[in-house]
Amino acid sequence: MAGHKGSKYYDIFLRYEIWLESVNEEKILTGEGFSLLLEIEKSGSLVIASNNLKISYRKAWGLLRNIEQHLGFSLVKKQRGGAKGGKSFLSPEGEELLRAYKALHYETDIAMKSIAKVFFRRINDISDSK
Repeated sequence: MAGHKGSKYYDIFLRYEIWLESVNEEKILTGEGFSLLLEIEKSGSLVIASNNLKISYRKAWGLLRNIEQHLGFSLVKKQRGGAKGGKSFLSPEGEELLRAYKALHYETDIAMKSIAKVFFRRINDISDSK
């Protein structure tokens, strides 16, 4: 938040995104991809994960294939099912990638809070000088 409670900028927030991209600036792993991995981890199903994110199964599968091709390892393992259907779960590498992302996001959040305080202090100074 930009200011103390009741100040003019109290309801304004600084948001950011984290993604991986190639040297050619092609996005490889975006927030959507990380969200997909989180949903697969939670639900145990690519179908449920894609439904929860309101994206098509085809798009979800394409995101996974693109990430896997660029990173060079499998993210998801599938288990065929019978009448109850199959299951999808993160591979050990997918689990490690997700753990690394969660740690990165946590550490970035801490840093961004400090950076945002300085930024909003400057905005408040601009506003106060008028």
